[in-house]
Amino acid sequence: MSDTLNNLADLAGTTVADETVAAAPARPTMPLREKQIDAQGRSYATGRRKDAVARVWIKPGTGKITVNGRDQEVYFARPTLRLVINQPFGIADRTGQYDVVCTVKGGGLSGQAGAVKHGIAQALAKFEPALRSAVKAAGFLTRDPRVVERKKYGRAKARRSFQFSKR
Repeated sequence: MSDTLNNLADLAGTTVADETVAAAPARPTMPLREKQIDAQGRSYATGRRKDAVARVWIKPGTGKITVNGRDQEVYFARPTLRLVINQPFGIADRTGQYDVVCTVKGGGLSGQAGAVKHGIAQALAKFEPALRSAVKAAGFLTRDPRVVERKKYGRAKARRSFQFSKR
């Protein structure tokens, strides 16, 4: 078949399905996203939960997690909070392979742990783009939108009304 077509009669021998199969490029085996690291070999991400914001840097290492200059066992004393932080590594089968340095501010300890988890998941997906699908399927890349409801005028709290007085 010639490279140029003069009329529709030239297309009589071919079908649309043949052209789309031949023209479709081969599917790449590598992920579409690129690895994002800085000059020190770290990957950075920001995690958020409630009012807490965490800035997270990860790099290959021994699994040491530092939060605001302190070890995770000191900063997050409750074991459940440490469990929350390590969830992205468990899903990706990378437990003990990355060092994490993060600064977190705002909110309470539970919100801060959720923010660190969100940041670790984002940074892990940037460091190893092949892990993005596994981390995303677990729901760790999505920011949890639930926040405290504001207090309304004429109410004791967000929804509670003032105590009724008959007299």
